Amino acid sequence: MKPEVKAFFDAATNTISYVLRDPQGRQAAIIDSVLDFDYASGRTDTSSADAIVDHVLSEGLEVAWILETHVHADHLSAAPYLQEKLGGKIGIGRNITVVQDTFGKVFNEGTEFQRDGSQFDALFGDGDSFHIGQLRGDVLHTPGHTPACLTYVIGDAAFVGDTLFMPDFGTARCDFPGGSARDLYNSIQRILALPDETRIFVGHDYKAPGREDYAWETTVGEQKARNVHVGGGASAEQFVDMRETRDAQLAMPRLIIPSLQVNMRAGNMPAPDAQGDVFLKVPVNRL
Repeated sequence: MKPEVKAFFDAATNTISYVLRDPQGRQAAIIDSVLDFDYASGRTDTSSADAIVDHVLSEGLEVAWILETHVHADHLSAAPYLQEKLGGKIGIGRNITVVQDTFGKVFNEGTEFQRDGSQFDALFGDGDSFHIGQLRGDVLHTPGHTPACLTYVIGDAAFVGDTLFMPDFGTARCDFPGGSARDLYNSIQRILALPDETRIFVGHDYKAPGREDYAWETTVGEQKARNVHVGGGASAEQFVDMRETRDAQLAMPRLIIPSLQVNMRAGNMPAPDAQGDVFLKVPVNRL
């Protein structure tokens, strides 16, 4: 089946969120939503999420799932806000527990922070499946960028998060704690083993040099032929050497500190203090 897919591009973080629907019904899913956050003021805003809410309501859709491909390090998730407005279950990969354990220590969260994934409604493992109306979604565990990254294959569409970018931009970094360039290479091979006509929807686009417009949809066949990092049969050794050299030159994402603290809690802020104020921590020399 061919799900209908609506993309929402967030220019502040170069993130693409998606609403997909069952073409034979009203059931829908939201993938990789964005909560707007101004780091300088510490203020949140729901404009990006509200665009999704408006679309869902105007189309008369029923949200079954609010899916995360991984714990994002470059934007905050709007999953709880969307769930409050639209319903649906929040899902992520089962290895969220690994990410929570790692960053629970980085942010000195203490024992009150649960590291069992219980903040989410569903934890998916490799080979699991779910339904959006008549659409079946299949889960591929595709680690490398993070230990918990998933690819959701829904009908003829694969939502790959940060694992692959557009063919002219390549692949995701692997230098966050728990990342692995070799794991990423192996994960990409699983994605490229899907039928060539499978549509691939990427989690970010940074408009590669020479391209005028942002883009987010490609195919397995195009990735196999033209991806600048893995296309044309690049070997694992070539990829690992390229990726590790490239990653060593990259700065940390601008919103990594607030993003990790919020997203490992399924998009929820840390608990407020006795006065009702919420605080995020800044670990010094840890990232």
